[in-house]
Amino acid sequence: MAKAEQVLVLEPSQELKFRGPFTDVVTSQLKLSNPSDKRVCFKVKTTAPRRYCVRPNSGVVDPNGSVSVAVMLQPFEYDPHEKNKHKFMVQSLFASGDGEISLDSLFKEADMSQLMDSKLRCVFELPADATAQAPQNNLDASPALQPHLEAKPSPKSTNSDAEIKKAADEIKRLREEISSLRQENLQMKEEALRQRSTLNPGEKKPTVVSSVIPHHEMQQANPMMHLVAALLIALVGLIFGKFIL
Repeated sequence: MAKAEQVLVLEPSQELKFRGPFTDVVTSQLKLSNPSDKRVCFKVKTTAPRRYCVRPNSGVVDPNGSVSVAVMLQPFEYDPHEKNKHKFMVQSLFASGDGEISLDSLFKEADMSQLMDSKLRCVFELPADATAQAPQNNLDASPALQPHLEAKPSPKSTNSDAEIKKAADEIKRLREEISSLRQENLQMKEEALRQRSTLNPGEKKPTVVSSVIPHHEMQQANPMMHLVAALLIALVGLIFGKFIL
């Protein structure tokens, strides 16, 4: 059964062109003109309904009138090597009567011999300068940013540096404390020697006391030095053991 010839005049008649860049909505206008003396109902369909928004996608064209249809391509990542097979089809029917028309029911119940249609293919175009700059693939995009991204320190690395600095400060403090304790120990020894030399050699009892007291104080200082040294060794071992593991 032969199809009825399309009564509507489409502008453009074969291609819908969309000019990039496609980072935002790109609109192509389609004009439907009715040269007949009857009302004509139309409906616009596409093979990629998720990629386009059509306003209006259906309606009625009055006799000798026209309707402008906006076909809006949604933003997407354009690949010049990808073959585009998107198509649009405009279906039309003569309206029955002059009253209100239910377009959905009309096209569902229409006789195929009365249904007219026209097809258009979609064409994507880029400006000349944008075509030269278009990336070959996603891996080549923004090469200047790659060194910056690779050089960015990870949070783990930042935390490790902070811990090392903190440990170094603690080791420095412990060393200073050990040095201070050594100075105190030397001063105590010197004080003991001075006291021993100033006492009367005949007075044995003070000599014993003076020699015992500094020795006792030195015994108290030495364990403190040993404790600080042990803490220093344990802290260094903990830090190196953490990074080795």
